[in-house]
Amino acid sequence: MITAEQLKTFLSLKPHPQEGGYFIETYRSDETIPEGALPNRYRGVRSHGTAIYYLITPDSFSTIHRLQSDEIFHFYLGDPVEMLQLFPDGSGRILIIGSDILNGMQPQVIVPRGVWQGSRLLQGGRFALLGTTVSPGFELMDYESGRRDILIESYPQFRDLIIALTKDNIRGEKLKLRKEEDEET
Repeated sequence: MITAEQLKTFLSLKPHPQEGGYFIETYRSDETIPEGALPNRYRGVRSHGTAIYYLITPDSFSTIHRLQSDEIFHFYLGDPVEMLQLFPDGSGRILIIGSDILNGMQPQVIVPRGVWQGSRLLQGGRFALLGTTVSPGFELMDYESGRRDILIESYPQFRDLIIALTKDNIRGEKLKLRKEEDEET
């Protein structure tokens, strides 16, 4: 049985610097779209499309973030993934990405541009290998991290999952609490 460590090695996956999990870009179109041909939310010339492998393990997850483009997730192998999507109108939904289609899992999920998203393995999962496709192609400047406090205020019905999918913010909150404690003493 294949392991997450074997996948990291075989696919040359590296830790994702902003999002968490492990990834490698597998495709970047060599054809480009000029800046003026795209909506104003894009800066610079863009590839027609990009694709990555993305691995989630029990000690990693996709922190809540949003992109300027639609993103399509593809499930390849492993265990099911829970995805939270938070929409600009204050609504949200939880989807399960996986191969058990007859029990409501989805092997392909679309995250519309501007929608907050975060993912993690379902409880007890060992790993999930996914792929994502973005068009126009992904650029780091399109990535926006979600702030836990603002997301909880805007989407209180998803509080527990927002907390679970914003682990990177814990360090900032701990530093803030430590500073407040120091100021009180």
